[in-house]
Amino acid sequence: MSVTETGAAVENWLAGRIVAYGKKDAGDFTLDTDFSDIGLDSVYALTLCGDIEDEYGIEIDPELMWDHSSIRSLAGALRELGAV
Repeated sequence: MSVTETGAAVENWLAGRIVAYGKKDAGDFTLDTDFSDIGLDSVYALTLCGDIEDEYGIEIDPELMWDHSSIRSLAGALRELGAV
């Protein structure tokens, strides 16, 4: 699997989590939409952090969500941390 394929997999997984939380339908946001515009608040951010830790086996600081506040940006940060 190439870096592009693994990057897309992380992005798709993150988008799926947002849809699963009931925040938006998949067509209502892009990979570059800011989490705050999607409606992801601090409670959902902490939940997503826990889901990321469970899915990828890495521990992340919740501030990462605000430093990388879109799916594309967060996926890139997760790849750097060894998520894929």
